[in-house]
Amino acid sequence: MNDEVSLEINPDTVRYIIEMAREFQGQEQAPMPDEPVNPSDDWAMQATASQKADPTQDELTIAIQDLEPDQQVQLVALMWLGRGSFSVEEWETALTEAGDNWNTNTAGYLIGTPLVSDYLEEGLNQLGY
Repeated sequence: MNDEVSLEINPDTVRYIIEMAREFQGQEQAPMPDEPVNPSDDWAMQATASQKADPTQDELTIAIQDLEPDQQVQLVALMWLGRGSFSVEEWETALTEAGDNWNTNTAGYLIGTPLVSDYLEEGLNQLGY
């Protein structure tokens, strides 16, 4: 584990979310659009709209929604770290930005992000978990 960064979210919880995201996004019926059909639409919402009755998505959504807001913020920052938007040295900046942008649709944002499982896994790796 990186001595400078400690997570308030249990890494095993993140790994569970990674597993569920892989299962959900690996389904053939879970289309992940490259860009919005309509520029005014939120493509993440489009990606998940047709999957409302999917039990895997429901379980993934609940797992994310059950986290405390500060844990959701860390999850988003972890995803950004793994995506390369921030470096480990910029962790506090990533947390601040994720906190400033936190809302009740964190689950939808993460689930609608293509490769979210890979990004979360890479984020954990970068922090030494």
